[in-house]
Amino acid sequence: MSHTPSPSKTHISRLKSVAGSALTASLRVRKHLWLGPALTTIVVAAVGWWTMRSVETSVKANLASQLQSLLNADVAGLELWLTDQRSETIALGEDDEVRQPAIELASIAERSDAAQRVADLLTSEALGRLRDHVMPWMEAHRANGFVLINSDSLILASDLDIGIGDAMIASLFADKLAPVFEGETLLIPPFKSKLIHPDIDGTARVGVPVMYLVTPVSDDNGQPVAALGLRIRPEEEFTSILSVAHAGQTGETYAFNREGVMISNSRFDEQLKANGLLPDEEHVRSLLNIQIRDPGVNLMAGKRAAKRRSEQPLTQMVARAIDGETGVDVTGYRDYRGVPVVGAWTWLPDYQIGVATEFNASEAFGPLNSIRMAFGVLTGLLIATTLGLCGLTYYASHLDLKVRQAAIESRQLGQYSLDEKLGEGGMGVVYRARHQMLHRPTALKLLHAERTDEQALARFEREVQLTSQLTHPNTIAIYDYGHTVEGVFYYVMEYLNGFSLDSLIQKHGPQPEGRVIYILRQLCDSLSEAHQLGMIHRDVKPANIMLTRYGGLHDFVKLLDFGLVKPRDADQNTTLAGSLTGTPLYLSPEAIRHEKLDARSDLYAVGAAGYFLLTGTTVFQGRSIVDICNDHVKTTPEKPSARLGRTIDEDLERLILKCLAKNKDDRPASAAALEQELASCQSAGSWTRSSARTWWESNIGEEQPTAESAPDRMSPDATIISPPTDDGFLRSTS
Repeated sequence: MSHTPSPSKTHISRLKSVAGSALTASLRVRKHLWLGPALTTIVVAAVGWWTMRSVETSVKANLASQLQSLLNADVAGLELWLTDQRSETIALGEDDEVRQPAIELASIAERSDAAQRVADLLTSEALGRLRDHVMPWMEAHRANGFVLINSDSLILASDLDIGIGDAMIASLFADKLAPVFEGETLLIPPFKSKLIHPDIDGTARVGVPVMYLVTPVSDDNGQPVAALGLRIRPEEEFTSILSVAHAGQTGETYAFNREGVMISNSRFDEQLKANGLLPDEEHVRSLLNIQIRDPGVNLMAGKRAAKRRSEQPLTQMVARAIDGETGVDVTGYRDYRGVPVVGAWTWLPDYQIGVATEFNASEAFGPLNSIRMAFGVLTGLLIATTLGLCGLTYYASHLDLKVRQAAIESRQLGQYSLDEKLGEGGMGVVYRARHQMLHRPTALKLLHAERTDEQALARFEREVQLTSQLTHPNTIAIYDYGHTVEGVFYYVMEYLNGFSLDSLIQKHGPQPEGRVIYILRQLCDSLSEAHQLGMIHRDVKPANIMLTRYGGLHDFVKLLDFGLVKPRDADQNTTLAGSLTGTPLYLSPEAIRHEKLDARSDLYAVGAAGYFLLTGTTVFQGRSIVDICNDHVKTTPEKPSARLGRTIDEDLERLILKCLAKNKDDRPASAAALEQELASCQSAGSWTRSSARTWWESNIGEEQPTAESAPDRMSPDATIISPPTDDGFLRSTS
């Protein structure tokens, strides 16, 4: 009996070997290879100066993009850390083990006279209970101390005895603490402590850099009675977060306050000490000791500033940031060392701090100098070789094109006979095909000849290999794959009789809760198998989810397009500037932040697809991709009921929003767990197989759905929905 061969390791190895040979041949005879050298020669000969200016503009644009990406990454990490610290501080302030001792201490301070107050506070049982509870918490959360202050700026409690009962030191922050007694939780940026604290090297001294997260502690009536401040060493996590990513060998990211004082450590402390900007002492660091002023000359080159440090203006970058401006400067300006740098900066009004990332202009523009040196040599070589290369490459590409066209026009790829072309996208073209022996209708996808490069082949092969491991009925089935002797790569999959969820919403609008649950449960079943095999889909979206008539069933879900699938343990690092993989409307926050992904990233997309089905709109509708990505990372989604302007089942709404949690730990643990929770929703049984059949008979009838869009308007990764044919099937392939 004839049968379709299944993929095997031997087959895969053989495919890779042939793919390598085909790739080499394809690169040699690329259709438009001659255009590059021909146009380059013309431009070099006629407008060489303009070319160099264009290169410079391109380098600066790329540099600006890299700087902005680095800054965004550092700021996102800093804001995420501050948000976590703020949440933990609020939770501690609301803990009864903190509130009750704080209420007692506030009462002691109120009824004691000034002479007796210090002794009463130090000997109180409440102080002991408060320390017993807070000190272990501090150790677990990497805080270095705490202080409890009442509205009269009196220190009620602290991890140290010194200062308790004293209002003088705390009064220095009375204006900063006023919002806390109105219910706010705030960050006090790094400053030099007036009390004796251990420095990062363990030596106790005055003037140690500290920063505080301060939250109100309320009485039983909800009125703030004290401010709880948790002391953090800025040299540790605060500075470390800003030093995670920097540009080149000379880059750094640092923070500063409204006075232009650096509130994180510089990576150039030794240079600063060698040039007299910092005292040459072991414990002295740039943190809180460097005001970011422009000396007017490059101090690192041995030059001497004409003005005293106090008379020098703030650097151009800091002055603009303090004014609330966010920007990028790749033309160059002097930093606090006088070194010409390029940089990007932003001001964070919620925390009253600025963040900048910079690196030396000499390093940034080093490639331009090399380009100028090579320019003359390349011009001569291009002129000498272009004419011959044009003729050779044109002939080779023309010959290669004829060979490939002949292979396709023969309408025969191995055991498959090709019928009409069904659709075309950026990655390939899809034909209706039949297996010669089985006479089974299939959809056959060919990789475009001009896309036969290493990356495209790797993705094409990965899509086949990974999808072929999946056997769940709700997952698109792969029948076969291979290539012709001419190097035309293809794979074969099943026909699908139906339409995508995108098309469903476009034509029929928001769907009832029961149907949404019915669809999402099947989607979870498909993903559950993939996740159990260690795969993450990474591109779950309505365009990749088909509703079909399948085996006598209606509303049968098929998940498509496994071209972006990666094993969970695969390398997911990104380039310096970063890149997004997937569809922005359905990307999880961790995918946008380029963090390591797990199955819960797919569950975020399931929640976004469910939101789309319920409301007929996407979760976020920003004006640009950047706006949408920022919303996924920072913005709380509007409730579906609010979007619709009517009530929906609370349990389903709560579950959709749970899937859309910013923190993946707050989402369902797995696709299987999500499926169970969906099954427990109030409307889970309201849409049945009978309901689905009735809907299809009423809305679709016996006719097949029409194509969703013209093939030539589809994106490279779009789902291809073919027009109906005489055999009664609608085909879909990714």
